[in-house]
Amino acid sequence: MDEPVSTIPNLGPAADRDFARAGITSAGQLRALGPDAAYLAYLRAGGTAHFIGYYAMVMGLQGRPWNDCKGAEKDALRARFDAIKAQVTLVPAGIEAILDEIGTSTRRGAQ
Repeated sequence: MDEPVSTIPNLGPAADRDFARAGITSAGQLRALGPDAAYLAYLRAGGTAHFIGYYAMVMGLQGRPWNDCKGAEKDALRARFDAIKAQVTLVPAGIEAILDEIGTSTRRGAQ
């Protein structure tokens, strides 16, 4: 069996629980997915978006301390983080069915 997610530097026991909700139960799975796909899966599974958590994970996957991220590298990671967040629908689960039932939709123009 592969090691837990929390064996990646900068990640703790909460990461084991949070990524498990997204079906990522090992450090190997997280590495194989890569930081962006793994973080997107985490968000889609109901995780809360935190830039520091994202870049701490990225740094950890590189074997670097979380506070090693600075300047242009941090700006580039912020752009990646924002792009990942933009892919996640911020509509509460189940609301689509309710809105469809009453004749509206969160997807304007959807029929």
